Amino acid sequence: MRRGDGPAMSVKTRKLEFPCPVCGSGEVFYTCTPNCCYNHVCGGCGSTFEPETKRKGGVIAGITPPDPLPDATDPTTECAACGATAVYLTEDGAVVCGQCGAALELEITEVNPA
Repeated sequence: MRRGDGPAMSVKTRKLEFPCPVCGSGEVFYTCTPNCCYNHVCGGCGSTFEPETKRKGGVIAGITPPDPLPDATDPTTECAACGATAVYLTEDGAVVCGQCGAALELEITEVNPA
């Protein structure tokens, strides 16, 4: 945005969330640490899986982190562009990095049904 165009727009976000790829439950929990892996477990069926991101193209400016911020067990993953774990959903459900603003696509990998 150029100077004189008015105030910068703020893009509100919410915590990352996605359903279990096996049973569709929304009870998904992060079970490891970012310096190890992104293993998640489903509280509904016990399946494990790992979310990954891919660059979608483009950058979104003015990202506002969710309030409250995610806790250690909330779903998370790494930004494919900058490696940050500040990956959130916009109000319309788009995946975005809160650090670099990269527009991302979410993919679920390493699916292991319980």
